[in-house]
Amino acid sequence: MAVTGAGCDLTYSKMRGIVSIFAAFIKERKMGLNDLIQKMGSNPQICQNSDVRVFLKIDENQKKEAEEGTKPCVASPGNSLAKETQVKPSDFDYLKIIGKGSFGKVLLARHKDSEQYYAVKVLQKKIILKKKEKHIMSERSVLLQTLHHPFLVRLHYSFQTPDKLYFVLDYVNGGELFYHLQRERVFLEPRARFYTAEIASALGYLHSLHIIYRDLKPENVLLDSQGHIVLTDFGLCKEGVAPSATTSTFCGTPEYLAPEVLRKQPYDRTVDWWCLGCVLYEMLYGLPPFYSRDVAEMYRSILQRPLELKPSVSNAGRALLEGLLHKDPALRTGARHDLMELKCHAFFSPINWDDLMAKKTTPPFVPSVSGPVDLQHFDPEFTHLPVPGSLGNSECLVTSSLREAASAFPGFSYTPPATLACP
Repeated sequence: MAVTGAGCDLTYSKMRGIVSIFAAFIKERKMGLNDLIQKMGSNPQICQNSDVRVFLKIDENQKKEAEEGTKPCVASPGNSLAKETQVKPSDFDYLKIIGKGSFGKVLLARHKDSEQYYAVKVLQKKIILKKKEKHIMSERSVLLQTLHHPFLVRLHYSFQTPDKLYFVLDYVNGGELFYHLQRERVFLEPRARFYTAEIASALGYLHSLHIIYRDLKPENVLLDSQGHIVLTDFGLCKEGVAPSATTSTFCGTPEYLAPEVLRKQPYDRTVDWWCLGCVLYEMLYGLPPFYSRDVAEMYRSILQRPLELKPSVSNAGRALLEGLLHKDPALRTGARHDLMELKCHAFFSPINWDDLMAKKTTPPFVPSVSGPVDLQHFDPEFTHLPVPGSLGNSECLVTSSLREAASAFPGFSYTPPATLACP
């Protein structure tokens, strides 16, 4: 069977290819309109179909451009990076460095036109490629699936230059949960319950998308200016893990590793509930449950030592900790019905989950923040660093050493579909 259209023959197998791309888009619709356009525009056979050409707005006058790989609004690897997105580094004023990691920096930035404040994560491509880190596209994918949950950081834009990747994220300046816990040593039970409920809601949502978070710790939990939590940093997330499926990558933070991860056994989403138990324990008792300065000793304790719970915590609190920190993942709280098991636990009986999700529950603590440029809850080690002057410059000479980096992240850029405007 063959179908003729737009000057080319589409065989049955090619038609199936077109259908599969649209089916994938419907299945992963939260990935954004740009990804669909990229998939369609980078396939010449699909691009020549008349209906697709209308969708892409490539008329006969633009045919020559399309054949030369300069299709408007299409971000195929052969196109210039400037055409991959309408957003560029020079659209922002970069005010302060608010964080730093092994791949780059996080900066407080203000969009020049809207005057909105964002946290812009700027990563160096050459370092990512040198260390053979492959999680960046996965992090972007997870961010695009978490756009509408109240306790997960949102991605507003992503774009790139030949040498850098940019994530434009929610700016949250109430400080890390770790920062506040270090100042106060422990939290009272109602406060710990509130944070645990909001974190659990975020984890349950990720699990519903078949995503395991894998790196829950107080440093990755931020407070916004109203006192609600915002879960951030999706670099270690694992996608595509159905409720009955497992994965096996050894990763995480030593103090919060689940026993099955340490044993290098296949593990499932219950590792996140173990980590939540560790964070709840730390909020109530001041340290992670099996903490030791000797990492080897700490690992032995995680694997073998019984959980010790002091009587300063309520019976319901101790029961939840025992359930979350069960060394057998099959018997751990959340193993059977995930978030629903936690919602039904006695420890959370004071929580109205609908109000919690709607942010109608009054936070027990509101950070003292005078405005968006109030950086008192960020480490001065970062905020005192000079802002690199090259960040706002989208022009970069692509030398031979940069060509690999320039083309290594096709499809990275994202602009919300509502703001996408093709000429």
